[in-house]
Amino acid sequence: MISNQPPLWRRAIAELLGTSLLVAIVVGSGIAAQQLSPSDVGLQLLQNSTATVLGLTVLILMLGPVSGAHFNPVVSLADWILGRRAGTGLTLPELGTYVVAQTVGAVSGSMVANAMFEVGTSISSKERATPGHLLGEVVATAGLVLLIFALAATSRGVLAAPAVGAYIGAAYWFTSSTSFANPAVTVGRIFSDTFAGIAPASVPGYVLAQLIGAAIGIGLLLILFPSAARTADGVVLARSAETARS
Repeated sequence: MISNQPPLWRRAIAELLGTSLLVAIVVGSGIAAQQLSPSDVGLQLLQNSTATVLGLTVLILMLGPVSGAHFNPVVSLADWILGRRAGTGLTLPELGTYVVAQTVGAVSGSMVANAMFEVGTSISSKERATPGHLLGEVVATAGLVLLIFALAATSRGVLAAPAVGAYIGAAYWFTSSTSFANPAVTVGRIFSDTFAGIAPASVPGYVLAQLIGAAIGIGLLLILFPSAARTADGVVLARSAETARS
């Protein structure tokens, strides 16, 4: 593991804040898009995806040096799985802390977005779990995990912010599910009955699909980049020694 990294409590705050802001961006821009373009779903998706691309890129640049800017339980889980092979990456207690922080952050972000647009927090009624949508989540998550860890394995972590933002933006359009690819974000979006919401009944299928996608992504990574496990500490952005000092 990286020495002199920030204490776990500080990294947990970064993960909570980053995931909260990410969901606020996704849900908030979805609400704005729905209000600005009520009769044009394509334009709503364009507005929503553009805001997400830009917001996610900025969040990774801002908080990556603190926690690695995972903002996603499947990224943290993959980091732990790969790290066990080489003594790098997150420990099991750190993984648990990250996942809890990400999930709490996601729920809070949805509530903040609702409050900003004065729509009120309510459980979403938007059913999404069709076979096509679930396949979309497998594809989106596999690609995301492969991208993130391939960049780390090839010492190109500096490109993570624009690359991850670009991939998620593209996946909004080439996957039928609009690329949630994140269990915490999926749970958070339950709490907004708006354009970006998801009904609770759809969540288990989405999370399972995301876990399957993560497993496929890890498998492809180990085939294409056998040394990837040794670079788990560099995900998503490598924490510099200076920034990491507590």
